[in-house]
Amino acid sequence: MTSSRSIDFLGKRKLAFVFSGTLFLISLLSFVVKGLELGIDFTGGSLYELHYNQAVDLDKMRGALEQHDFGDASLQHFGSSQDVLIRLKPVTGISQIDLTEKVLGITNASQPQPGEVRRVEFVGPQVGDELINDGLLALFFSLIGVMLYVSMRFEWKLSVGAIAALFHDTVITMGFFSVFGWEFDMTVLSAILALIGYSINDTIVVYDRIRETTRSSRVRETMHEIVNNALNDTLSRTILTSLTVFLTLLALAFFGGKVIHGFAIAMLIGVVKGTYSSIYIASSLALTLGLTREDLMPPEKDATVNELP
Repeated sequence: MTSSRSIDFLGKRKLAFVFSGTLFLISLLSFVVKGLELGIDFTGGSLYELHYNQAVDLDKMRGALEQHDFGDASLQHFGSSQDVLIRLKPVTGISQIDLTEKVLGITNASQPQPGEVRRVEFVGPQVGDELINDGLLALFFSLIGVMLYVSMRFEWKLSVGAIAALFHDTVITMGFFSVFGWEFDMTVLSAILALIGYSINDTIVVYDRIRETTRSSRVRETMHEIVNNALNDTLSRTILTSLTVFLTLLALAFFGGKVIHGFAIAMLIGVVKGTYSSIYIASSLALTLGLTREDLMPPEKDATVNELP
């Protein structure tokens, strides 16, 4: 069944390439200049979530910590001006309990009224290094696995488009965290891995439709028209699926709490980019590489004549 829509997606592919290329370069530049704000899952150290009954003066609190040899402490508000998140690099020669009491004493002394500890996390530096290595390996092998699957299932021009879309989604999603200085921890890495599966699934649905449309189309139709028709045919499914996931993630981002906030934000960005890339990166790039009708037609069987004895 052919859709009655006739949106010319591919007519805007050059503009889409420029837009995506700009975001990709900004992300890479941010990685080099700023890097990622790694959480204590990766760096090791201590994290304290403090709550006060009044607005917190971060400058006074930071100055107090610097006077007590915690000059590398990272402080920020989150949620409200009454809540503070403090990150410390690994501190040797003191137990975690004593360190918590010392930090709370310093921070309380810098404010008019004392606060309370809502959350404490501690990760050793060795564990952090292992998590970085394991996380990068997981990301690498997941990309390799998807690349092998796509290369076996589709013609190489479609495979290149799908792989490019995966790198596009992964790099740009991580780029948002680098540019805006959002914390990148294990939950965010989990979201990136989930996005790889989500993005390739959407791309494969589009590719299957392109192949079906090609085989059932009239000879006089160009590949530009065929791909556009396939994208229009899958548009309803793409919008419904992406919108359902997006609304769920939006609820998690606002009401799910701090623990999964980074996961929800990464998934929100990735779902939008994954839907966009299936149309404007994966499909458009395959067409730019010279995708033809012959590339998608079933292989012809050798004609053999069986003669009766």
